[in-house]
Amino acid sequence: MPVPLAPYPTPPAPYTPPANGAQSQLVCSGCQNLLLYPVGATSVCCAVCNAVTAVPLPGTEMAQLVCGGCHTLLMYIRGATNVQCSCCHTVNLALEANQVAHVNCGNCRMLLMYQYGARSVKCAVCNFVTSVE
Repeated sequence: MPVPLAPYPTPPAPYTPPANGAQSQLVCSGCQNLLLYPVGATSVCCAVCNAVTAVPLPGTEMAQLVCGGCHTLLMYIRGATNVQCSCCHTVNLALEANQVAHVNCGNCRMLLMYQYGARSVKCAVCNFVTSVE
């Protein structure tokens, strides 16, 4: 008696980007390049270093800062207080906009940013210490 053959399983449907072409961006976990990806993707493979970076869950607010050690652009989940750079391992203080203030350097007039409550801030350009009033 012939045995009926089981049908081949249907392959999963390939990912189709949204019709409006909406894209988002994140920083590659391998080489720190900025990656663009279609909204809805769960991970992104970097074309430069082939590292696979997981995409944060929808609705997760991201923020950016420049590393104080190596000047690499870092992305992190908004609300974090510290962000460690994956390039130079510097731990950066992540401040929200309402936690910082600005003053001009008392020597070279460079615009400086400092944390509320600080009594002074040292200029990274000329090393002058400006008192905050």
